[in-house]
Amino acid sequence: MKKSHLSPLAFIVLCSIVSVSAAAPPPSNVPAGHPKIEYPTQSTTHQQSSSLSGKVLQVLNSGGYSYVYLLKSNGEKVWIAVTEARIAVGEPLSFKEGLVMKNFESKTLKRTFDTIIFSNGIIAQPKAAAPAATPPPAAPPARQSAPMGSKVAVRPKEKGISVKKAHGPNAYTIAEIYRNSAKLNKKRVVVRGKIVKVTSGIMKRVWIHIQDGTGSQAQGTHNLVCTTKTTPHLDDVVTVKGTLAKDRDFGYGYRYNVIIENATVSK
Repeated sequence: MKKSHLSPLAFIVLCSIVSVSAAAPPPSNVPAGHPKIEYPTQSTTHQQSSSLSGKVLQVLNSGGYSYVYLLKSNGEKVWIAVTEARIAVGEPLSFKEGLVMKNFESKTLKRTFDTIIFSNGIIAQPKAAAPAATPPPAAPPARQSAPMGSKVAVRPKEKGISVKKAHGPNAYTIAEIYRNSAKLNKKRVVVRGKIVKVTSGIMKRVWIHIQDGTGSQAQGTHNLVCTTKTTPHLDDVVTVKGTLAKDRDFGYGYRYNVIIENATVSK
């Protein structure tokens, strides 16, 4: 009689239909890369699962596997085994399809799983989008066209001030200093005047405004600012000796058409 020959696939299908008391044969579709599985002697059912996603509730690493207890979005809890990996409890993970096994005994863990899925691996999570670039800081407001020190912050011309000019080759009135500022730039000068304003603690300097009665308020040539390290008294008539600077810009709006810096102030 002619013998019949069954294809391997037909044989597997036939075996899945017939109920047997002996252990099921090891399947031929174990995911590539998995360590060798020691199959239990109990009755075992083999079928393919779909991919799974959920939150990791527990992780057991043993025998080259990571056994993951996963909470699915529908509330169902399943055990999944993958090649050992670094997995944190609480993180969301997705797993590829795999082999479903019932009554699987892990000898290394010394426990039997009612149902466990040997997954083909973890599905790589998409990388988080890079945070949007921080916009550049807003540009500082445009500098005032009028120098703060020369016009905005100066004292108005006080009435009744008339201070005699200092003596010496470098002595000038305030009006003369403004008039000759280009020639006197970066040179030592001497000037007398009455202190009409004192401000300390700015840029580690003391700032004084003096007037001698000369100059024009309309032209801004009546008030002279000087920086010093001493703190003279308001309304004192003083002699100021220092270096004249023309068009001095300290930034932050502190700009002066004329200023005397590093001055010594004496009564």
